[in-house]
Amino acid sequence: MCEFCVKHGEGKKWYLQAKNYSEDLTSDLKRRRRIERVLHAFEGLSQADIERMESVSKLPRPVRGLVASLASVSMKKTHFGQVVPIEDVEQILTIINSVVRIPCVCRNLTVGREVRYCLAVSTTPVNDTPDEGVHRNYWWGPDTTGMDVISREEALEFMRGIESDGVMHSVWTFGTPFIGAICNCDRSDCFAMRSTVKHGVKAMFKGEYVASVDRDLCTGCRSCLRLCQFGAMGFSSSDKKAYIDELQCYGCGVCRAGCAKGAISLADRSTIPAVANLY
Repeated sequence: MCEFCVKHGEGKKWYLQAKNYSEDLTSDLKRRRRIERVLHAFEGLSQADIERMESVSKLPRPVRGLVASLASVSMKKTHFGQVVPIEDVEQILTIINSVVRIPCVCRNLTVGREVRYCLAVSTTPVNDTPDEGVHRNYWWGPDTTGMDVISREEALEFMRGIESDGVMHSVWTFGTPFIGAICNCDRSDCFAMRSTVKHGVKAMFKGEYVASVDRDLCTGCRSCLRLCQFGAMGFSSSDKKAYIDELQCYGCGVCRAGCAKGAISLADRSTIPAVANLY
C-alpha cells in the first residue's frame, strides 16, 4: 500500500474512502480557495517554468536528489496524485455525485488550446432546499457555468474511450487528503508525468497494481506497446512476445486497451515482492 493508503485509508486504498470526498470537505471554503490557488498557479506557468523544471535533471546527483525530495514532500501536503486503473475509476464514480469536465491546464500550455480532459469531482447534498444558515456553496457546489456537467456514466464512457489513445487516469488532492479531480494524462502533455517519470521529481504515486502479459495468449502484435506512457513495455525478438518491466510499470492498465486477445491483466502490487513497496 502507498503512503497515503496508510495515512488516509486505514490500510485500504485511500482514494476509495468516501471520507476523502466527503461533503464537509467540499463545502469548506478554505479548501475551495486552495483549489483555486492551485489552478491559478498552473495557469500562470510559462515555457520558462518548464525549462526550469527540466533543468533539475541536469544538477549533480546529490543536489538533484535533495531538490526532488524536498519538492515531493511539499507537494504531498497540497497537490499530489496517484495512478488508478479504469476499474478503480468506476468505483470512485459510485462514491461521488458531481462530475464536471474542465479544461486541462497542462495541455493549455503544451498544445496551446483548451482541451477538456480533466474531471472535477465532489460530493454534494441531494436535498433540494438548503437549511437556513448553511452556505450556498454547500448545497449547490461551485459555479459550473460554461463547464461540462456530465453524469457518472458519461464520465466513465469518456475515460474508456480515451484509453485507446494511451491516456491514463489519476486522482489528485487539493489539500491532502481531499481529492478534487480525476485527471487523464499522457506523458507528452502532463507536467506531473514529466516531472515524475523523466526528471525524478515525484508528483504522483504509482498505482496499486502491476501489469503482466500472458505469453500463451500474446500474439506479438505489439499494439499494446504504443499505449504505455511509462516505458514499461517491451518486445522480445526471440519469441515474438510482449513483456512488461515490473520495475517501470505504474499499473494504469491502459496497455490492455490495445490487446484484442485479453493477454494483459493487472495484479495487486502487494502480491509481487520485487515491487510491493515501490511507489
